[in-house]
Amino acid sequence: MRNTFASRSLIKLELTRALRNRKFLFFSVIYPSVIFLLVSNQTGNVDGSGLSVAKYVMVSMASFGALTAVLMGNSERIAKEREGGWVRQLRLTPLPGRGYVLAKTAGAAVVSLPSIVVVFLVAAAVKDVRLDAWQWFALTGAIWAGSFVFAALGVAIGYLASGDAVRPITMIVYFGLSILGGLWMPSSTFPAWLQDIAKWLPTHAYAALGRAIEQSQAPHTQDIAILVAFFLLFAGGAAWLYRKDTLKA
Repeated sequence: MRNTFASRSLIKLELTRALRNRKFLFFSVIYPSVIFLLVSNQTGNVDGSGLSVAKYVMVSMASFGALTAVLMGNSERIAKEREGGWVRQLRLTPLPGRGYVLAKTAGAAVVSLPSIVVVFLVAAAVKDVRLDAWQWFALTGAIWAGSFVFAALGVAIGYLASGDAVRPITMIVYFGLSILGGLWMPSSTFPAWLQDIAKWLPTHAYAALGRAIEQSQAPHTQDIAILVAFFLLFAGGAAWLYRKDTLKA
């Protein structure tokens, strides 16, 4: 009971801090919508997908916005907390390692929801993207749930890197996953060898969930398995790094 209360309190704190950060909200909510408007001007369909450019880019930018919200803010904030002695404070609470990781992951993922919804609203209002009601709800749920994978990654990076190194490491991971995962351009444009690598990345599987829903298809089992495997890897690594850092504090 005490562990649950501590986790809920930490989630509320994370939400309050994120919503007060205007710079964070701009880059995670407004920035993806601006990119969507700039990129979705082309007509026709994206090769190999059967989707219009607007629909294809909509899923990419909604996923990119959620990735920005959960990864960029989480890793740097955690690294700063470590330097400020937050770990020593947490040692006095009943919060276990897994509770801390889940609280940080859930708090970050909840904040990602506005970035997804805003991209969808802009796509429907400006680019006249039309889907069935169930598809809008399924898209929102799938992209939001998938963001937990990258929220856990943000926690892991925050405990892996020092305050000075966390930003460049996060940026490399952030842009690497975004580009190679096909969020900025269709992975079908990559060389064959790079496509073989991209299909095993969590961002590729992440965007594939949304595109399957747009095509009224069930998500591929492989994509779901990849996301689950990476979530367990990132969350487990984050919990281990948290416990290790706590013992050193």
